[in-house]
Amino acid sequence: MARKRDDAVLQLPPPDERQVEAYLKAHPDFLVRHPDLLLALSPPSRWAEDDGVLDMQVFMIERLRDEVERVRGTAETLIHTSRSNMSIQTRTHKAVLAILSADSLAELVEAISDDLPALLDVDVATLCFETPAMPLPKLVTAGVLSLEPGTVAHMMGGSDRECALTEELPGDPALFGDGAGLVQSSAVVRLTPGGPCPEGVMALGSRNGRTFHAGQATELITFLARVVERSVLRFVG
Repeated sequence: MARKRDDAVLQLPPPDERQVEAYLKAHPDFLVRHPDLLLALSPPSRWAEDDGVLDMQVFMIERLRDEVERVRGTAETLIHTSRSNMSIQTRTHKAVLAILSADSLAELVEAISDDLPALLDVDVATLCFETPAMPLPKLVTAGVLSLEPGTVAHMMGGSDRECALTEELPGDPALFGDGAGLVQSSAVVRLTPGGPCPEGVMALGSRNGRTFHAGQATELITFLARVVERSVLRFVG
């Protein structure tokens, strides 16, 4: 008997128009509580189709529907961008903590080369400095790449530029060493620790050609570079 009752429920005919009308009259706020249904309904025309008169009401409602869809798409894009920015900010905070945990230049280089790629979702991260005019033994440690004097200014294209982004370009071996073959886009940030330390760069490289690209915001990367500068000066200055 239970089977027959279940089948009977499944085979009930859909409500007719009078039932729908009666329900809506009994619940006048139904469309207020379900506004999305308005986008699926066809509004009545105030003019007969054979009058040859354009019904602006229908035209405006269609425009409003399109506008609602556009705004909804914009809102979804903003939500996605906000979540992405929050994720990048969280990654940067973790990277800063990893850098500040270093107790020596060797540990700093290790944090940059080993920890930053995983934390920032890149493939290669390096620390590079120009050869100082006077020998600086404290700056000589495994993992620090050496650049010719004037290289940083040349890469940045000027003294006031702090970050250079490249997309869809192979990595420079001078910046990425043996990891250059993995790099298809990169962010190179100027380092100016001061004191006896020469200029240098922190280089981040990704195998994805669009991880870094022109027009990308660089505030967080630049902030990370400022933290690296102060850490270098602690160990070298």
